[in-house]
Amino acid sequence: QVQLVESGGGLVRAGGSLRLSCEASGISLSANTVGWYRQAPGKQRELVADLPRGSTTTYADSVKGRFTISRDNAKNAVYLQMNSLKSEDTALYYCNVLLFGYGYWGQGTQVTVSS
Repeated sequence: QVQLVESGGGLVRAGGSLRLSCEASGISLSANTVGWYRQAPGKQRELVADLPRGSTTTYADSVKGRFTISRDNAKNAVYLQMNSLKSEDTALYYCNVLLFGYGYWGQGTQVTVSS
């Protein structure tokens, strides 16, 4: 059974930093494309960053230069380092793993940035 558990969200002031973590069980994050998505109230879920196996990372234009996605194969975890946070980064952040075209999701972790 695949399970993804996100953590690290919280309330932070604009300009601050947070590091999100996603720990996986039942699936290897090192062998598959992993990504972080977010969904703000009243908006569609959007890609923040993804990390394909053996390929380069992709970032949304709105987070380039501020966010960094990384993977720890030994811990079977993926991270999202978020710096210089802005109020528009406020959203529920989800971890995603793609396996044979099917996406697995975590329950999400809330990030709230106060201006």
